Order: sequence, then C-alpha cells, then structure tokens
Amino acid sequence: QLQLVESGGGLVQPGGSLRLSCAASAFTLDYYYIGWFRQAPGKEREGVSCIGFTDGNTDYADSVKGRFTISRNIAKKTIYLQMNSLKPEDTAVYFCAAVEKRGCLLRVPEAYDYWGQGTQVTVSS
Repeated sequence: QLQLVESGGGLVQPGGSLRLSCAASAFTLDYYYIGWFRQAPGKEREGVSCIGFTDGNTDYADSVKGRFTISRNIAKKTIYLQMNSLKPEDTAVYFCAAVEKRGCLLRVPEAYDYWGQGTQVTVSS
C-alpha cells in the first residue's frame, strides 16, 4: 500500500517562496506518476504539477509555469514542489497523489489512486 505524506506548507507573504515535500512509503515507485494538486475553499481540486518518478518528465498548469518547479529524489522517494513568486491566489490546501503507469493526467485528479492528507499554503500580507 502506497502512503504519501506532505510537509512544508505555511504562511508566506506575496512574492515569497515555499518548498513542499511529499514522502512516499512504498517498496518501489517505478512507473508511478506523482502529482501535486490544490484545492481552495469553494473551488474544485486542480492539478498544479506532476512528474514521472522513473523518467522525470514533468507537466505544469499554466497558472504556475515559470514559478513552480517539481523535482524528485529517487533515493529518498520524495517529491518536491518549489514554489516561488507566490500570489494570494495560490492559497489552498496542497495534496500530493500517485497513479501507476497511466501518465501524469494532471487534469484528471480522479485518475489518481493514492492521496496524502494535504498541507495548507497561505499567501497573505
């Protein structure tokens, strides 16, 4: 059973940075795709970024391109989301999720089988 645990959320001023981490517990993450999603109050869950754990291919939502960077540490089985130039509209609960073999599917959150508990990111002055 794959378990995901997010960390790194918090309160940051507009223009600031945060790095989220997603630690995975599994024998192997080969051929898994790990996505970051977010959900703001009253809004639907949206895909932010994803990465193929084996091939390292990435995808980003248009709203975060150039500001967010996804990466992974294979040995630590940890996926990171570096968030720079944060805006108030980035405020949300951020979740990491995993799906096996099917691809990033960033715009299809219902395709993901495993989810973390989420971490709150608040961008406010």
